[in-house]
Amino acid sequence: MPSNRIGRINEEIQRTLSELIRSVKDPRVHGLISITAVETTPDLKYAKVHVSVLDKSDVDQVIKGLKSAAGYLRRELGAALSLRATPELTFLRDDSIDKGAHILEIIESLDK
Repeated sequence: MPSNRIGRINEEIQRTLSELIRSVKDPRVHGLISITAVETTPDLKYAKVHVSVLDKSDVDQVIKGLKSAAGYLRRELGAALSLRATPELTFLRDDSIDKGAHILEIIESLDK
């Protein structure tokens, strides 16, 4: 279980990245993109950023665009947050919303 401090930092990174993603100029980064979770290592060197994209056909392109914009996002994140070290960002696709919707469909079909 991450400490309270790490939890607060994760939330702050998530909130700030959600705003920063809109400023990415890469044409691959478009559509409705949500940062669903951020997991930071205790030493704040690395952060896994879980990304959900509304248009599933573009997910891989959006992730590639975010990876290429990682340096810019990390620099802006460092300017926005006053942390000793700004973590290196790794972007991962998050299909949990799809899985949740699928489970709901299964449950609804059982009710009938």
